[in-house]
Amino acid sequence: MRLKYLTAGLLALCATQSWADAEQSIRQSLDQLNFPMAVSAISETPINDLYQIQLDNGRVLYGSGDGKYLVQGALIAVNDGQPRNLTAEVEAKAISEVINGIPADELVVFAAEQPKTHITVFTDVDCGYCRKLHEEIGELNGLGIEVRYAAFPRAGANSKTAEVMQSIWCADDRQTAMTRAKQGKSVTPATCDNPVDEQYALGAQVGVQGTPAIFMANGSLVPGYKPARDLAAEAIANK
Repeated sequence: MRLKYLTAGLLALCATQSWADAEQSIRQSLDQLNFPMAVSAISETPINDLYQIQLDNGRVLYGSGDGKYLVQGALIAVNDGQPRNLTAEVEAKAISEVINGIPADELVVFAAEQPKTHITVFTDVDCGYCRKLHEEIGELNGLGIEVRYAAFPRAGANSKTAEVMQSIWCADDRQTAMTRAKQGKSVTPATCDNPVDEQYALGAQVGVQGTPAIFMANGSLVPGYKPARDLAAEAIANK
């Protein structure tokens, strides 16, 4: 019996040491590459000697235990013919924590009277599909979807669009200012300490490449416009 417990203990120690060695090797490789994104955690995967590298922005890479190989892509588990995208699941969970952690007072929120869930939309006031989506805000709210806008001026932080969006975030009534901008109307210029640049940078970090970029409450991404009823159904399914 003692031998059994001793063997189990040695195996656990070896496994721990192996993981620790792998973590050190992977971190050294990333340091040598001057990798631009901080690593929040490194953990084992179901595949022997393949490790999951969790980045601060919620995204995931994979690395070999010796740190000589890095892999970017989806890890798919197939059980009884039913595929599961393990990478997407991990990324969505981490991204939901990042996105849902944005303080409400730093967003432009269109609340629902009887909320069922919420979506966070990285938006650009000059984007045609962003404007089309905004036309359906009332319908989305009526279907129980709270819409939270974050700023993503596609032309960059120093663009005219960014200036307009800063004025929206500095307005006394952000909702009205947002609606005016989405309708192509003028917005009273205003300045204040605002989060537009920060949200633009955050959007880039979590993978926003165009607008509207719509994040469900669980962190999954809808990259583009969807009609209100379809979007509401997807939001409720991914709350």
